[in-house]
Amino acid sequence: MAEVRTHKVEATKAEPKELKTELKQKKAHKADVFAVFTTGGKQYLVRPGVTLKIEKILGEHKEGDTIEFDQVLVSGEGDKLTFGVPFISGGAISATLTKIGRHKTIDVIKYKQKSRYFKKNGHRQPYFEVRIDSIK
Repeated sequence: MAEVRTHKVEATKAEPKELKTELKQKKAHKADVFAVFTTGGKQYLVRPGVTLKIEKILGEHKEGDTIEFDQVLVSGEGDKLTFGVPFISGGAISATLTKIGRHKTIDVIKYKQKSRYFKKNGHRQPYFEVRIDSIK
């Protein structure tokens, strides 16, 4: 009679640590690049492709212009971080000016009772909307 041989195949499970590192490697792309820069007295955490509203910058600017921010405080790529003291030398963020606008009106009212004193003023803060193109 013919002899039948069978082989038992065992399914192997990947270790959880190995899976995590594989997922991290697959996700490693431009989204892992980030930076913190300062402009207009505020600090912003940005990644390439992010759109944000910043304070108006002095000078002649129009929509579509490229703006360079050189006051970079922190930049990082994956697990590698670079800190500036106070700024990173040679660090820059390139952005495109997409919109120049003004926020909604804020009413400022000053009133003192019994003295017939009433002042009402409105204020609209200007802003630039920029899209981050690259981080150096």
